Amino acid sequence: MSGAAKGEESASRPSGKRLFLSALKYSFPVFLGYITIGIAFGLFTADAGYPWWIAVLTSLVIYAGAGQFIAVGLFAAGAGLAECMLIELVVNARHMAYGLTMLKRFKNARPYKWYLIFALSDETFALLSSLPEEQSAPRFLFLVSILNQGYWVAGTLIGALAGSLIPFDTEGVGFALTALFVVLMIEQMRRVKNPLVFISSAAAAVLGVIFLPPRLALLGAMIASLIFLGMVDMRGGKNEGTA
Repeated sequence: MSGAAKGEESASRPSGKRLFLSALKYSFPVFLGYITIGIAFGLFTADAGYPWWIAVLTSLVIYAGAGQFIAVGLFAAGAGLAECMLIELVVNARHMAYGLTMLKRFKNARPYKWYLIFALSDETFALLSSLPEEQSAPRFLFLVSILNQGYWVAGTLIGALAGSLIPFDTEGVGFALTALFVVLMIEQMRRVKNPLVFISSAAAAVLGVIFLPPRLALLGAMIASLIFLGMVDMRGGKNEGTA
């Protein structure tokens, strides 16, 4: 490659500062949400009796949003490790679909590939999957992902320190988890457009609360809804085959 060609190629590439500012601007909507919910998670963890650094550590190592709220709540309630692992697996199973969708974009993303896989949260997936193919440079994907996690960790730190150092009435803060799930449910309803899925899941949740002990209600509702939806899918497949 000639010197002129190299010069043109380097000139077409955005500088590190420009790329960072572009990622900052692109991820700003996530900043607004993650700071707020991160603060709620930090307060929630402090209210459960854990030191501030536990909250920050979970946001650094687990980084699972709703999964973190659930984990703190389960451990605070004395749930067993196996029960927590199974519930977290079911709650975060949607990330497997995210990962499969992003396989092509992450294929040549070294040395950022493994972090991109780890940091693929709901909101990060929404941003990265919306990028045109020509704008999906590995470094830009990495910057957006690490900025998003940075927002979440910063919010967690603020909330955890505030909850540990300042007397704070955390009544109602736990609703942040409910709000987060409502947002996820609305997004799923817009994507799936099958009311039976949500009606059956809601029915399973109500029955679980009525007939099961509090510690088993969530797990039982998840298992029941998965079994029911699996039966519906199998019946639908058979009907299509005989049509």
